[in-house]
Amino acid sequence: MSKSIKLEIKPKWDEIEKIRNKSSQFLKSRGFSKDMVQAFTMVISELVENSIKYGKFRSPGNKVLVEILVGANNVIVEVSNPIDQSDLKNLKALDKTIQWIRGFQNPLEAYTERLNVVSKKPLKDESSGLGLVRVAYEGKAILDFFVSDNSLLNVSALAKC
Repeated sequence: MSKSIKLEIKPKWDEIEKIRNKSSQFLKSRGFSKDMVQAFTMVISELVENSIKYGKFRSPGNKVLVEILVGANNVIVEVSNPIDQSDLKNLKALDKTIQWIRGFQNPLEAYTERLNVVSKKPLKDESSGLGLVRVAYEGKAILDFFVSDNSLLNVSALAKC
């Protein structure tokens, strides 16, 4: 039985459900509890949504790549998408957000603080900034990222199991 799976989808919102289904089936087949499958599937969904939202899919062949690796004591989810030079602002924001989350001893503190900020925003402001905080808190995951030599942004979440 394979301990990893690689998936790819077109950068379209309606493709996210395919990733949710395939990843949850993979995790269920590895014996994870229903709660853990739901948590990891949420992590995958949030990372894929960000990938679609912020990626630069200029070529028809560009895809969102998802890899799930199951270790003896952890699960690593890595989501990759193409970027370009105009993404420096987004990369700085990503780095700032991840460092901000890591600055808390407990991800619940970051989650609570972000909810407090969101609760004060006007209803018309649809951006919550909760996605990565949810990954850290609800998914109990440590976030990281790097940009590869071929201009792929790779965002990973590592969770103990």
